[in-house]
Amino acid sequence: MKRIIAILTMGIVVTGVLSTDAAAATAMGEDDGIALLKQTSRAFSRVAKRAMPAVVFITVEKTIQPEQAEGEYNDPFGFFGIPGHRRQPRAQRMMGQGSGFIITKDGYILTNNHVVGDADKITVKLKDGREFEASRIGSDPKSEVAVIKIDCKEDLPVLEPGESASLEIGEWAIAVGNPFGLSETLTVGVVSAVGRNDIGIAEYEDFIQTDAAINPGNSGGPLLNIDGKVIGINTAIFSQSGGYMGIGFAIPIDLAIVIKNQLVTYGRVTRGFLGVQLNRGEMDEAMAESFGLKDAKGVLVAAVVEESPAERAGLKAGDIILEMESRAVEGSSAFRNRIALTEPGKEIPLTVFRDGETLTLTVTIGVLPGDEEVQKQAVEVAQKIGLTVRELTPELASRFGYEMDEGIIVAEVEPDSAAAQAEIRPGHLILSVDRAPVTTVEEFGKALGEAAERGRVLLRIKSRRYSWYALLRFE
Repeated sequence: MKRIIAILTMGIVVTGVLSTDAAAATAMGEDDGIALLKQTSRAFSRVAKRAMPAVVFITVEKTIQPEQAEGEYNDPFGFFGIPGHRRQPRAQRMMGQGSGFIITKDGYILTNNHVVGDADKITVKLKDGREFEASRIGSDPKSEVAVIKIDCKEDLPVLEPGESASLEIGEWAIAVGNPFGLSETLTVGVVSAVGRNDIGIAEYEDFIQTDAAINPGNSGGPLLNIDGKVIGINTAIFSQSGGYMGIGFAIPIDLAIVIKNQLVTYGRVTRGFLGVQLNRGEMDEAMAESFGLKDAKGVLVAAVVEESPAERAGLKAGDIILEMESRAVEGSSAFRNRIALTEPGKEIPLTVFRDGETLTLTVTIGVLPGDEEVQKQAVEVAQKIGLTVRELTPELASRFGYEMDEGIIVAEVEPDSAAAQAEIRPGHLILSVDRAPVTTVEEFGKALGEAAERGRVLLRIKSRRYSWYALLRFE
C-alpha cells in the first residue's frame, strides 16, 4: 500500500558557484562536457563545505507510559489457577533523531515539529563535535515547523534563507544530513514540483517536491539551491517501503520564516481569517462557463460566514476570487495558505468576479477562530482531567496501528489524574467526546469547552486491540 511517511532526517542542501575555467580545461585537451561536469562537482563540494557547519544533528528523548497489556499478570501460581498480581507497566524511554540548521549567530535553529514537538530533552550536536542541550522556543503542528535554540558564547555558523516563491521545476536541490545516523551525507537532485498540497502531512501544505534522496534521519534539515541558500525544510517522503523512492517533500522557506518569526516573537502562531467556505474541487472550464467566466481560474465562494471579515467586506456566495493583493489566486489550498499567513488586522484588496463584472473589495483580515479560544478551552479542561493530546500524523498512525482521520492521539497522561484513573495511556486514541467524533485538536477543544459546564466528559477510547467508553469527572 502506498503511504506518506514522515521522516526524521538531517537534510541539507548545498550548492555553489562554478570556479574552474572551462576554456582552460579545454585547452588542456579535455572535452567541454567533462570540464563542465568537473566544475559542477567542485561547486557541490565547495558549497557543502560551507553549509555543513551550520547543519546540526538532533537527538530527542521522551518518557512514554505504556498501556497495560491485556491479560498481563505476574502469576507464579498460574498453573494452579490462582490469580496473581497485575504487572505495573514500566515507563519507557524513547529516542529519536533528526536534523536542523542554524539561522542566527546566537543559536536559533529551524527544524520540524515532528522531530522535537513534545520531547523531554533535545540535544544538538554540531559538525565540530560540540553538543548542547537545546530549549524549545515553539512548534506549529499545522505547518510542521519548529524552532529550538542553543546557547553558545561565540557566534555560530548560519545558513542564509533564499526565496522559495520564485522556484522553478528543474532547479538544483541538494540535501546533506544524517540519514539512518550516517553523518554528513550529501545527495543531489532537482526541484520536481512546487505547490504540492492535499498530501496529508500537515494542515497547511505548500510543499516543494524533490528527487534528492531523503531518508529517515533527514527531517528538519535544509534543502538548498545552487547558491547554497535554504529553499526548504525537508519534512517527509512518499514511500511504499519506508525508504527513499524518489519523491521527497520540503516546507518552503518563505512559509517557514513567517512561522519562525511568530514563534520567536510570541511563542505561538496566530493565523489570519477571512470567513468563506470555498467550493469543493478546483475551478474547471465547465464551472467557469456556468458562471460566465471565460477562463478557468480563481476560487469559487460556496458560502460566507456570518459576521466574518468576508461578510463585512461584501463577499457573497457565488463570487469567484481571482486575485489577492494584485496577485493571481492559483487554487483553494494556496489561497487558504495565503490568508492564514496574512497578519490579522491587515487590509487587503480582493479582485472578485460577480455576475459578469469584475470588482475590487477590501477586506480586513481577522483572527482565525479557535486558534486562541479553542486552545485555551482545551488546555483548561484537559489539565483538569490530566490529558495532553495531539493530532494524528501518518507517522503516529503507522507506529500505533491506527487509520488516519480516526481520532486524536493521547500524548501525555498526568499521574493520579482522572484520565490515569480511567486507564487512559499515551498512544491511546480518542475517537469521540460526548459521543461526537473528533479528528482534530480544534474539535477536541470545542467539545471540552462545552463539557466544562457539566463537570464531566464521556470519551470513547481506542487502543490497538479494543475500544471503550470512559466517563471522566472534574471540578
